[in-house]
Amino acid sequence: MVSVDTNLVVRLLVNDDPAQTIKVTTLFTAEKIFIAKTVVLETEWILRGVYSLDRKTTNSALRKLLSLEQVIVEDESVLFDALDNHLQGMDFADALHLSSSHRAATFATFDTKFKSTAKKLSLKPTVITP
Repeated sequence: MVSVDTNLVVRLLVNDDPAQTIKVTTLFTAEKIFIAKTVVLETEWILRGVYSLDRKTTNSALRKLLSLEQVIVEDESVLFDALDNHLQGMDFADALHLSSSHRAATFATFDTKFKSTAKKLSLKPTVITP
């Protein structure tokens, strides 16, 4: 198994460097690939911030990547839960923070938009302001 960095995942998803994309495709074909949830977080940020991809496109690309047969994902259920919440309007980083906190009764933040979106979606743990 090979664990990959964000730059490899981005090459695979956006094909902005054909030579590197070929290398990444070859690696993904030949090996089992481990993707850490931090790589997924950074990839979403790059797709949205650098490549200006919209929420639906970014979410779809990440779901397809994480569903590849040869891909093993850290905290798979947490990531897919975060992607579900992201698709419903939550910032992906916030969604991942909240989904990763499933053992907690509450999640404290000063971010009023985060709190409002979580309340609107009835997400758990409950988001509060300290």
